[in-house]
Formats: sequence, C-alpha cells, structure tokens
Amino acid sequence: MPATDRAHHLLGVWNPSYEADAMEAHLEVLLRHARAHRAEESEEEDVYVWWGKVRSSNRQQPMVHLDQVLALDAMLGDGSERELHLYLTDYRSLYVAHVAEITSDDVLDDDDDDHVPSYYREAGLSCDCWFRLFDIRRVVADDTLAVIAELKKLRNAHYHDRPVSLYGGMVDLPLLVWRDDEVRWFDAALRERYTNGRFWVEFDAEQGGNAAMQAELRDHRFGPALWEALDPAARSFIASAEQIFRAHHRDAAFDLSPVAVNLARALELQVNLVLRHALRRAPRDVRLANVDGTTRDLADGTNWTLGALADAIDRDDARAAWLGEHLRKGRWFTGSLPSVVRMVAEVRNAAAHTEAVPREAVVRVRAQLVGVGCAGALVELAGWGRVAPASVADRARGRQRPRGGCHRPWLRWSLVHPERFVHSQTVASPDSSPAPP
Repeated sequence: MPATDRAHHLLGVWNPSYEADAMEAHLEVLLRHARAHRAEESEEEDVYVWWGKVRSSNRQQPMVHLDQVLALDAMLGDGSERELHLYLTDYRSLYVAHVAEITSDDVLDDDDDDHVPSYYREAGLSCDCWFRLFDIRRVVADDTLAVIAELKKLRNAHYHDRPVSLYGGMVDLPLLVWRDDEVRWFDAALRERYTNGRFWVEFDAEQGGNAAMQAELRDHRFGPALWEALDPAARSFIASAEQIFRAHHRDAAFDLSPVAVNLARALELQVNLVLRHALRRAPRDVRLANVDGTTRDLADGTNWTLGALADAIDRDDARAAWLGEHLRKGRWFTGSLPSVVRMVAEVRNAAAHTEAVPREAVVRVRAQLVGVGCAGALVELAGWGRVAPASVADRARGRQRPRGGCHRPWLRWSLVHPERFVHSQTVASPDSSPAPP
C-alpha cells in the first residue's frame, strides 16, 4: 500500500501494575453511560470514556513521538469517514477502541471525572496524553497466541513497517500502526444490523461468557488459521450458537431458534465481508446489481441480507464468472454457497417472525455451517474467502465446478501450506493421483 494512502492507528499496552483491572475499569465506565443512553437519560454523544497514556515515573524525557500521536487528532475533524483506532492489549487479550479525540490536556483538571476511571486520580497517575473513546470492541479474550496472530495484521510504522510482534519493536508506545485491509470496526450500519443498535461494548458484555467456547472451536473445529480469518463478531455469534446448542440440544422442550439466528448472523456477516472485499477491484458493471428495484453498488459498504447476497452471487452470470475466477475456491462460492445461504435465510426468517422452528431445521443449519459430518460453509468461507492472486484466478479458468457440500466427506486441507487451504481435487499437483469421487 502506498504510504500516502495509509490510515494510521495506534497500539497501546496497559500495565496491570497501575491497576489490576484497568480494562474492566474503562469498560465499566463506558457501559454505565451506554446504559444511561439506552434508558434515555443522556444523549449518544455523552457515551465515552477517557483512556490515559500513563507516563512512567522512571522516564524523565517527554514522549518522543507525542507530536505524531496528537497530529492524528486533526484527522478526526477533516470530514473524512476514516475511523481512528486505538488497539489495546495486555498480551493476553486484545481490544480495539473508536477514538473520538486525542489531547495532551489533563482531563482530570476538566471536571470530567464521571468519564474517567477513578484509579487515575486515586493513584496520582500522570499521563502524556488522553484518548476519548466512543466505543470499545473485544477482539481476543484471554488467548496470547490469538493476540499474536491478530497483531501480525498491523504494521509498525516506526519499525520498517514490519508486522507488529509482541517480542520485538514494542517500544515508544503507543505504536503508530497501519494495516493492509482498512477495517471499519465501528461502521454504524454494521452495528445497527448485528447488535440491534447497541454499542459494541454492550454486545461484548452480553457475549462475554463464550471465550472458552471460542477457544474450543478454534482448536478442535476450525483450526487457528481459519478461526482467526473470521470477523470477531462472527466468531462470537458462532460460539454463542454452539454454546446454546451443546447445553440444550438434548432438551426437547428447549427452543433452539437462537442457535439458527446466531449462525445466520455469522454467515451473513462473513459473506458480506468476502463479497465486498472481492468486488472492490471488480469492473463497475460487475459491482452494480438490481436490489429491490434499485441499482446498487454491491461494494458500497451496505450489509446485505442473506437473500440479497444469494441473488448477488449467482443470479448474474458475469458476476458469478468474475467471482469464480478471482476468489479462492470461487467455484464453490458461486456454485454451492448460494443454496446454503437461501436455506439458512428461510430458517432465520421463520425464527424472526416468532414461528416455531423445527429442531431438525436448526440441526441442519448447524451441520451445514459449522461442519458436522461435512465441510461447513463457515469453515469454507474462512479458508477460501479471500481474493486470489492472478495465478490462482488463471488456473480457475476452464476448471470444472466442484459440487461441494456435505456429500463430500473426503474434503481435506493441505497440511504443508495451510494458508492456501488447497482442495485436493481443484488444485492438484501434476503428478498427483485423481481425487476420489
């Protein structure tokens, strides 16, 4: 990515020696104001918390790059739609915050204590600068290996633009970072659709009990590489669905509809991300589609419904052909996925309209998406849902479309190059034997 096009963000580390539960203290303040707004006791702009960059008592010099950090504040008022993110970690967990303001003024002097955790004043802490945060999302909970993997997606601008490593280059904090994929963690439309308009801090508080299930799914169902390729919200939806299913699937009186709803949300979110990312480099005529009688750009950031997604993928031959050539596993994406999406949409719509969803329908959705007795669609999406390099797209031309789906139990992943997730039939070496039928 050209340096002029990079949107810089920040990465900080919180030190438990200042406060054992520093992150929890900030989340508590933010949640209190979010709930007050939900109760119509305050305005949305009153929902924020201040995060201080604590100055170590052992450091005598000023923060060496304070001017660069403060300069990012100017971006917030330039009319740009770019988000400014502050990533925060203690090496075990990782959060990302939506920055509203950066200041070197001491907010403790501004009579704004209601938005500042009390330990700053009680411990007499001095800060180089303060960040006003509108919202905070949890990316990884209590999993150092997952934190390492997520931080590798960030580039350290002061360390030769190398991927961030917990064990090298973590000096002069907060780090100035950027990433190849410009993620909108706090997109308003995304939040409205997947959290029912609540703040992400509220959503995470409700989903907080599924960290162990996320680790279980990562280690024993998806594998680390595939699990980390999923959006954090999708991971949370999947873990919540699986937690409910495992706890209640033997209880015939229990309504399993939430399992289908959560899995449908994960599928919708992930397909939207894959399709949007793929079509950003597509010709304009491929991106444009008729949605409910209106011509729309499928890559404009809108989060489409499952039904609209299925139609967008397979109802236009030119678009299907382009996606088939330019996505890894593109033939599966355009051939097998739309029927799965429509099936899930039917079940989710029934649940949304308070209809009783048959248990066998929920079981079928879970099997198709998570992968029970088959290669699940969410597993496939995590592995193949990336734009393919030109060489892969070239090889895709003329290739027969694989049938895919649950009737192919011999599907296997490459153990030599797991990042490619090569299907043994569709990309075979010249001397390989034919794949079994």
